Order: sequence, then structure tokens, then C-alpha cells
Amino acid sequence: MKIRAIIITSILLSIVAATSRTVLAQDNALTLENIYTKRAFRSKGFGPVRWMKDSKGYSTVETNKDLGGEEIVRYDAQTGERSLLVSAKQLTPVGAQKPLGIDDYEWSDANDRMLIFTNTKKVWRYNTRGDYWVLDLKSGKLQQLGKGLDESTLMFAKFSPDGTRVGYVSKQNIYIEDLASSKITQITTDGGGNIINGTFDWVYEEELDCRDGFRWSPDGKTIAYWQSDTKNIGTFYLIDNVSDIYSKPIPLPYPKVGTKLSAVKIGVILATGGKTMWFEMPGDPTNNYIARMDFIPNSNELMIQQLNRLQNTNKVWIGDAAKLTLNNILTETDSAFLDIHDNIRWLDGEKYFTWTSERDGWRHLYRVSRDGKEIKAVTKGDFDVVNISCIDPAGGYVYYIASPDSFLERYLYRSRLDGTGKAERVTPASTPGHHSYQMSADAKWAIHTYNNSTTPNRISLVYVPDHKDTKLMEDNRELKAKYDALGLKPKEFFKVDIGEDKLDAYMIKPANFDPAKKYPLLFYVYGEPAGTTVQNNWDGGEGLWHQYLAQKGFVVVSVDNRGTRTPRGHKWRQSIYGQIGILASEDQSKAARKILNTYPFLDSSRVGMWGWSGGGQMTLNCMFRYPDIYKTGIAIAFVSDQKLYDATYQERYMGLLETNAKGYFDGSPINHAKNLQGNLMIIHGTGDDNVHYQSFEMLTNELIKHNKLFTMMSYPMRSHGINEGANTTLHLRRTMEKYWLANL
Repeated sequence: MKIRAIIITSILLSIVAATSRTVLAQDNALTLENIYTKRAFRSKGFGPVRWMKDSKGYSTVETNKDLGGEEIVRYDAQTGERSLLVSAKQLTPVGAQKPLGIDDYEWSDANDRMLIFTNTKKVWRYNTRGDYWVLDLKSGKLQQLGKGLDESTLMFAKFSPDGTRVGYVSKQNIYIEDLASSKITQITTDGGGNIINGTFDWVYEEELDCRDGFRWSPDGKTIAYWQSDTKNIGTFYLIDNVSDIYSKPIPLPYPKVGTKLSAVKIGVILATGGKTMWFEMPGDPTNNYIARMDFIPNSNELMIQQLNRLQNTNKVWIGDAAKLTLNNILTETDSAFLDIHDNIRWLDGEKYFTWTSERDGWRHLYRVSRDGKEIKAVTKGDFDVVNISCIDPAGGYVYYIASPDSFLERYLYRSRLDGTGKAERVTPASTPGHHSYQMSADAKWAIHTYNNSTTPNRISLVYVPDHKDTKLMEDNRELKAKYDALGLKPKEFFKVDIGEDKLDAYMIKPANFDPAKKYPLLFYVYGEPAGTTVQNNWDGGEGLWHQYLAQKGFVVVSVDNRGTRTPRGHKWRQSIYGQIGILASEDQSKAARKILNTYPFLDSSRVGMWGWSGGGQMTLNCMFRYPDIYKTGIAIAFVSDQKLYDATYQERYMGLLETNAKGYFDGSPINHAKNLQGNLMIIHGTGDDNVHYQSFEMLTNELIKHNKLFTMMSYPMRSHGINEGANTTLHLRRTMEKYWLANL
């Protein structure tokens, strides 16, 4: 009996082990469920991290498993010593059962108080509204801000310079709260309806990256803020048909091409309240943008950046916050369009400031005198500064991301702030791929994140400029092993010579690729100035999706046409001006023909393309303008007629409608829909506040008019990302997969 029991036990253990192996294999397989539902291939991160004011350590959020909440700890950069700064117990309000969740946090200047942002909610696509609490680290007092105001309506709370008060926005008005007395002073009262104080309308948030709309003066006595009046903006209505038995219109002030913008102005008001004093900015406020505004340190002056409607002229003003005088110290112009940069750092007792410009044909950092009369290049060479990592006046260097030798990669460089010498590479040459750095203020330490197309994020603490790795924070070892075990063929990067230029591209082949066979070719496209697809970085989203499709028998290719956001200089980026959808589809078609003629294993009778947003528009343009090449397409969340999109984005890259009517017509796929020959699926969310469902319906009407058969899929009340609601993401990918397998 014992032997029999042992045998049965052994068999049962074998079955359990085999079952476990099967389950493990299933969990590690490249399936849509594992990618999008179980998130089995999600990359782990670290943080958020805040460098302490002394640059000797950093704080981060960790979980207290005993209390089931989060707490904030400090790590010494040199020794690695861990110390508890804020315990989960300290973050538990009186009478509460659990600690506050930490969506974000900020230190006061003296590091003696902490501002906690929690219970956040979306305003359009970003969680900028919620509840704020302040923890006094000396007394242990935890207090909620905005008591008496509606719950979770506070936005952009920030300490006064002395840390005794907090300013915030609620329902389009600005409030100041004294921390000692909890007294709340409402300093603006006209907000609400079409008047927005201290934050922005939709288009400023989306296209100019403006969200936080007020600033404390350095002495803490006044507040400078943006006010937007949306009364002249046309209202677009999203229709919610699924939340109730009656439909609900959702009004959205949204300036479309050629229509009026919000009237925006800058005001200054005492932090104790009173009458707002307004700067009289020159020009029509409904045809200009006030894109940036900040106090100059240690002064009562503001630096204000004003863009014209065409966004090819940026006037920099110095405004006296007491006298309300304006002095235009610098005017940046371009024949096409300008980008706004957030790289201003005041130097030498505020006598100079740093400024980013493409005036020599490449994006570089300059040193400008306070009066604007002296402009000197800090970074130099035939390469673009991608972004600034740290400006270190004491050490005399600026640290920045660039990639002079490969447009597909990103590395840390440094240059002297006095403009002498050559650019020095800091990132070791042995690690090709994408590198980013969150640096301490003294530029001695950095949280370094490294990845490439086959390596998920590796996050470590490095000592700069030696780039000495001192602490590993996350290497995603399990994910890397899981990914490698799939046996996938990595992206192959190559150049496509289309005559006018050599375009960057990548190709993904099936794991069991046989060059003697013929494969359908599937292009993934974006093609507009706001993004790029061909990069040697870890792409756990579309990258895994494309690998999944490759294992279904497709060869997946992506090409960056001219005008995409790659560090290839001013000429490259400006080439697309006035011809969105025209130049890109031409480049894509030339690249497709070149690729088909180069690789005999590709089947020219089975060529497809897909893209999202700008990529959806590009897919339609390619399908309609070059129907002899592209046989099947899926276009998601697309602009069918460029006149339907927001004025700020479209006019920046296309110019004004009255001067470029032909460009708008030719670049809009709806005007070429009659040429459709292949299989087309169009997909859109009905609650898309960015690219409206209107674009989908207008194209549908045009296709019907020309008797063009197509397939369509609508996702009720999903926004531009089509990710809200149960099972949405998996359903979308299953829908796409089914269409590709059936038609390509």
C-alpha cells in the first residue's frame, strides 16, 4: 500500500508540475491576451524620483506592505543609505482606515513640508484634477486643502516661496490657502463659463503643453496668471449615447482651422486678493498665443513668449509686474514654423538666460543677455540637441541628449556653457540604443534609463561625468528573459534611398522566416511632425503587436518619411510645411516601391498599411492616392479633412487656410476617397475629444457617395486612445487581427 501511495503521489506531483509548466508557458506566450489583458510583457519602472535640494540624495515612493499604503523614502546617492522621510502612518488622515494614495508629490523649498496629490481625475487626457494634502514634517500635521470647496476639483497646487501658503485652481478660479490658519482666499472671482483663470482651454493644453496657468512671484506677494476667454470659440459637441436612456451632449470649446482662438491675456494680482492688473499685449488676442510666462528669479519681472497665429514668429517680452510695461528683447522667426522649448535657465545673477533655436539649421542652445542684444551659441555642430538634461552653472556645463551619428538613438553629451570647446559624449559607446537621464542639480548624479529594441528599461544610478554605475534600481531581467525565450527576430534597421533622401526604416520578419517564400508586407506609419516610428528603443506596445503579427506570417515594416520628429536638422523637419499628407504619402509610396523591388520575399500583391491618428490619416492618403501599391488598410482615429482638426496644430504645419487652400484640399484624404480600390477598415471612438468622430462620419458619407465598400468599427464614448471600458484594448486588437488575416 505504501508503494502504491508513493506511486500515486509521484504521478500527482508530475501532473501538477506539468500543469504548472503548461500554465507558465501559456503566461509567457506571445498572445494578445498576455500583451493587452494580463500585461505579461509590461516593463517595470522606478519612481517617481525627486532629487533633494542638496543634490546628495533622492526621494521616491515605496509600498509599506504592513499598512497597505505608500511612503516616501530617501536614498543617499553616495552611500546608498535608505532613510524613511514620510511613513504611511503619517499619510493616514485622522479617522481614515488607510493611507493616502500618492499620485504625485512636491517638496517645499525648505524641504520641511510636502504636498501630496491624490484621488486624481482626468481633465481630457491628463489627471490634473484631484485632492491635495500638506504634511508638515516637523509637527506631523496632515491637512487637506480646499475644505469647503467641491471634492476633487483642485488643480496645480504649489507652495509659496516661503512655504507658508499654497495656491491652487478650483473651477476656473485661483485660491490662496494659509497653512497655519487654513484660511482660504479666493483671489479671482470671474472664472467659470467662458472665463478660465489659472489653467487653459483644450487646445492650449493639447498643442502648447500648457496646463498649470499661474505663477508665484519670487517674493510671494503676487500671482501672475493666464486668463482665457473662450466666448469666440466654436463649440463642438460630443454625444454620450451610452450613459443613460437619453443622449447627453458634452460641449467642447474647440478652435478649428480658420476660426477664432481664445482671447488670452496675462494678469497680476496680489496674493491677498484685490484687483487684477492686465498687461496690454500687442495684437489681436484671438489671433495670437501666449505660449509661456514665468517670473525671472529674484525680480518682479516676467518673461512672456507670444506666438503669432502662424506660429512662425515668437516675440519674447520682459514685463514689469508692477508698472505693466513691456519690452520686446528677442524675436525668433522662421520661414515655416517654430517650436516652443522649456530650456530657459537664468545665469550669472540673471544677466543671461539660455535659449533654444534652430537659427543655424540645427537645434542648439544659446546664451542670451537679459536685454537680448548678445546671443552666443553654447552647443555647436551639425546635430540637433534633442532635449536638455541639466544646466550646471557652477560646473560650467550643459548636459543634453543628442545623436550626431545615428538618428535612431539617443545619448548624453555635454558642452561648456561659455561656448568653447567641442561637444563631449558622456554615454559609453558600448551601449547602442536610447538613454535618458534625470540629473541632480549639481550634475554629479543621474537616474539613468537605458533601452533598445530588444532590451527593456534598465534603470540605474550613475555618477557623472564618469558614467560610473553605482546602483541598479530595475533591470527588468524577468521580462528580458521572457522576451528572449520567444525566439523572435529583432527589428532590422536599414535605409531606403528614395532619391530625394535616404529614409530610416525597420523590418520585422517571422521567427521561422524562409527567404524562398512570399510574405505579405504590412507597413506601420505615422508620418506627421509630432512623432517618429523608427527608433532603436524598447517598444512594448506597438513593438509586441507587430511581433505578434509577424508570427502570423506578415513582414512588418515602418519608414520615417521626411518631416517626422527625428534629429535630422531644420531642413528635414520643415520640409513637410504646407503639405501634410502630401509629401509623407509620396515618400511612403516611393519607399514601398523601393522595398518591394529590393526584397524578393515580399509579395507586391499583398501590401497593407495601418496607422493611428496622424498615421490613420496617412494610411488613408496612401490607400487613396496610391491604390496600385496598397491593397488593404486600417485607419484608426484619423483626420479625414484637415479643416476639421484644431487650428493650433494644423495651422502650425499647414499655414493659414486662406493662403494654402490647395494644400489643405490635396492633403485631406476625404478628397481622394473616390480612388479607393482595396480593402479598407476605419475605426474611431465616438467620444474622441481630439480627433472628432465627425471626421469618421464625413469620410463614411464620402465613401458611400462613390459606392466604395468598406468596413467600419465604432467604439462608444472611447477617446482618442480607444482604451476606456472593459476589454476595449483586446477587442480592438482582435478586430484588427481578424481583418488582416482575412484580407492580407
